Amino acid sequence: MPQSATLDLGALATTIKTWGRELGFQQVGIADVDLAEDERHLQRWLDAGYHGEMGFMAKHGSKRTRPEELVPGTLRVISVRLDYLPAEVENAKVLGQPERAYVSRYAVGRDYHKLMRKRLATLARWIEEKAGPFGYRAFVDSAPVMERALARKAGLGWVGKNAMLLNPRAGSLFFLGELYVDLPLPVDPPFAGEHCGSCSACRTACPTGAIVADKVVDARACISYLTIELFGSIPEHFREAMGNRVFGCDDCQLVCPFTRFARTTQEDDFAPRHDLDRASLVSLFGWGEEEFLDKTAGSPIRRIGYERWLRNLAVGLGNAPWSEAVEAALRARLAYPSDLVREHVRWALERQREKRSRVIARV
Repeated sequence: MPQSATLDLGALATTIKTWGRELGFQQVGIADVDLAEDERHLQRWLDAGYHGEMGFMAKHGSKRTRPEELVPGTLRVISVRLDYLPAEVENAKVLGQPERAYVSRYAVGRDYHKLMRKRLATLARWIEEKAGPFGYRAFVDSAPVMERALARKAGLGWVGKNAMLLNPRAGSLFFLGELYVDLPLPVDPPFAGEHCGSCSACRTACPTGAIVADKVVDARACISYLTIELFGSIPEHFREAMGNRVFGCDDCQLVCPFTRFARTTQEDDFAPRHDLDRASLVSLFGWGEEEFLDKTAGSPIRRIGYERWLRNLAVGLGNAPWSEAVEAALRARLAYPSDLVREHVRWALERQREKRSRVIARV
C-alpha cells in the first residue's frame, strides 16, 4: 500500500487513464476482483470438455477466477486494450485466394507480449512515483487471468456471441493486458448492455461450427485451437473446413458488424513481416527449419514450432487448387522425418491427385 494516507485515489485513477493513453493504449479501465459469475461459466465450459487439450485452463483451479489468490493482496485490476489491425494488411481477400496462406491478423507482425508488458511496467513505475511503493504484477496473456471478464467489468466492452470481447469502436481486433494492484482505486462501471442483439453473423460464419451457443466456443472444433493449441493430428473431418487458414482464424471477427469501426494500429511492430499477410502456401512450405526460426523470431507463430507449421501448411496445400507446384511441394516432404507431417502430407497429396483427375477429365 502507498505510504501516503492522504492520497487522492480518484485523482490517481484519472491520472492512470491519462498515462495509459500516453503509453499508446486505446482504453484503460479499472475493475474489482469479483468474478463469481464468470467462475461458474468457466466451470460449466470445462465440465463440458470444451477446452480440449488445453489443460492449463483447469490446472490452476480458482486462481484464474480469483485474482487475489493468484497475486495475494490484489484489490483492483487495471485493464488495458491495444488495437492491432495493421494499416495495409490484406484481410478477408486472402481467404478468397486459396493458394495463399491465411495467418490470423494479430500474428502477421511482431509478438505483442513483450511490447505490452514493457508498457504496463512503465505504467506501474509512474504510479509508484506518484503514490509510493505498492504491490502489483503485470499480465499479458501470460498467466491464469480472466482477461475478457476483467475487461468487461472495467468497461472496455461486452462479451459477444463468439466469446470475444467486443467494443463498439474497435470490434474485437485488439489485445488485452492487466495490471493487478493492491490499491483500492475507484472502479469503473461495467460496459452498459450487450449490443449483439439478434445478430448471429459470427456463428453463421464459423467454418467448423465451433460456436455452439451464445458466448460458448467448443475449442476442439475451433480452427485457432486446431492450428495453434493442438499438438497432434488435426481431425480429418475439420481439414477441408480449414481452407487456407494456417495459423489461427479470424472469420467470426471479420464478419462482426462492429469490426468496420476498427481503426488501424499506430504500432510499427504490428506491421506485416515477411509477407505473412499474403504469402503463398508453397513459398511458406518451402521454408527450411532455420529459415522458419529466423523469420518467426519475435513472432507469435514461433510458439507452434516448425513441425506443426508444416502440418498446418500441408492441410492448406491439400485444400488449394491443383497445380504442379503444389504437388511438387508436397512430394518433397513425403520423407520428412516426422510422422505428424508425413500423415498430413499424404492426406494433402491424395486431395491434390483427386483434383488433378477432375482437371484432366474436363480437358
